[in-house]
Amino acid sequence: MADRLFASFLLIVTLAYAYIAWTLIQAPFQYDPLGPESWPRILAGAAIPCILYILWRPDAEPFAVTKYTWFRIALMVVLLFAYAELYEPLGFIISTILFGSIVALTLGAPRLGALAFGLGVGVFGYLLCFTLMGLNLPEGETVEAALEFFRGDAE
Repeated sequence: MADRLFASFLLIVTLAYAYIAWTLIQAPFQYDPLGPESWPRILAGAAIPCILYILWRPDAEPFAVTKYTWFRIALMVVLLFAYAELYEPLGFIISTILFGSIVALTLGAPRLGALAFGLGVGVFGYLLCFTLMGLNLPEGETVEAALEFFRGDAE
């Protein structure tokens, strides 16, 4: 019963979000192939079927959250804020490698596997977004300064 109540509330919120995404969000110009209004529309379009599935077939077992699970949820929120703060200074690749590796470690991956996952997500994510989708991703202020220093451009 609690699943259906929560899903009903979430459906109302998501439908309002979808309405805003489809009617109110308008970009004055397109600076990437998809445009800034596409992502909220994609998110709403993916969320609504998932919520409808939960309404159709809620979990039969009660959901209990342990203290360790609450800790991991809080850690993920902190990691997301850290990722957002480090995104510009470190750039997409380095911040994504760090974030992906730490998340994989948190979810129980071995160290080498977590590092491989972080590297894969950072490098292939960059290649996918930059080369195939044409998105502008930050190189990172720190990376730019280091490259200038090693080239001898620093004064």
